[in-house]
Amino acid sequence: AAIQGDDLEVVRFVFADQHGITRGKTINQGAVADAIVNGCTVVSTLILKDTSHRTIMPVWQAGAGMNSPRLTGAADLIMVADPATFRRLPWAPTNGWVLCDLYYLDRLQDHGLGLLSGLEIEFHLFRVADPNLRPQDCTQPGAPPSVTLLQHGYQYLTELRYDGLEPVFAELRRGLHGLGLPLRSEEIEFGPSQIELTFGPCKGMQTADNVVLTRSAIKQICHRLGYLATFMCCPQIPNTFASGWHLHQSLFDTETGENRFVPCANEEHLSGVGRSYLGGLLRHARAACVLAAPTINAYKRYKPHALAPDRIQWGLDNKGAMLRVVAGTTVASTRIENRVGEPAANPYLYLSSQVLSGLDGIESDAVPPPPVEEPYSTDAEKLPRSLIEALAAFRKSEFFRDAYGRAFVDYLATIKQAELDRFMSVVTDWEQREYLEMF
Repeated sequence: AAIQGDDLEVVRFVFADQHGITRGKTINQGAVADAIVNGCTVVSTLILKDTSHRTIMPVWQAGAGMNSPRLTGAADLIMVADPATFRRLPWAPTNGWVLCDLYYLDRLQDHGLGLLSGLEIEFHLFRVADPNLRPQDCTQPGAPPSVTLLQHGYQYLTELRYDGLEPVFAELRRGLHGLGLPLRSEEIEFGPSQIELTFGPCKGMQTADNVVLTRSAIKQICHRLGYLATFMCCPQIPNTFASGWHLHQSLFDTETGENRFVPCANEEHLSGVGRSYLGGLLRHARAACVLAAPTINAYKRYKPHALAPDRIQWGLDNKGAMLRVVAGTTVASTRIENRVGEPAANPYLYLSSQVLSGLDGIESDAVPPPPVEEPYSTDAEKLPRSLIEALAAFRKSEFFRDAYGRAFVDYLATIKQAELDRFMSVVTDWEQREYLEMF
């Protein structure tokens, strides 16, 4: 009724695919009511594509190679809208937007607990110099735009750099506020043309919804202004810095609302529940890495002395550790920050991997090791050095096979393996420089 009574012309019905990319259909106003009641069909090959948008499953074979008859023959899926996610898009005022086909985790409720999570996400903002839309550039995947920087880097959090980007920030701010997103701060990161946005904490999977909407909004707003916003972790642009996604999380009591990570008088740093949750995150960190950092590019970020983790450990307010335990200015803000994620991660898989791992720690009374003070000089187990290592750990994890289901683990591993196979078959610039003349 709200849509029909408004001056909207269309509503975008979208879902977050296996990569966290929004896909869907745009429905004209007169057909919206039927789409909300009966769903909206999309071809099932959308969930069988790798990052090149190639369908990598044999859909013309029985079961589509996944022992799933429903996927045979590129059959349709049905997107079911969640009306609570409806928004009007401030940068396209005749367009509405609704998120479809959501998945929620309910196991925390069995323990009387709920998830509270906050978001810090970094990205790069470039000016498009050449969109590279010549026919020869339109390969699969296509040549990315040629870009230039908006400003120099290295002046971390300086007001001068912020003021230089304020006109762009103003557009982003208006768009994100117009969508009702809990934007807290806009920050100049260390690298050239690198930005960080932080958002207030939300309950349940709302943070995942917010990530999907935030990334889509930023890319669309910037595109209209002649910019390219990219959540790629490590762009191949000289002097740029890697971008991360720092996920803050705590658990609250569903009856009282109290933060269950706050320690009692005889406990240090975290409560017993918090320490067990922390232990679960550490226990499954290696296998969970492919869900927090799902691209080949992400593993170039894990370097020592770079404000990024390189091994599986935790510290007290230590930004070099994978897990940073923060005792905030109030007891309500006591939390765990996971610094392993990349901005391109599928937010539902990233958050769910945290909940499942932490809950396993709670259910098994996991005991974490002592915190580290010098995170880059310990003998702690290293994080995977490549997507190859991360994918192997995920495939071998009986915990995630039980938690997500074997069919899902095999499905996601097949998609990521297709990306790896394509990468391994291409001669890189590094190989060309390293070997062509010498040999």
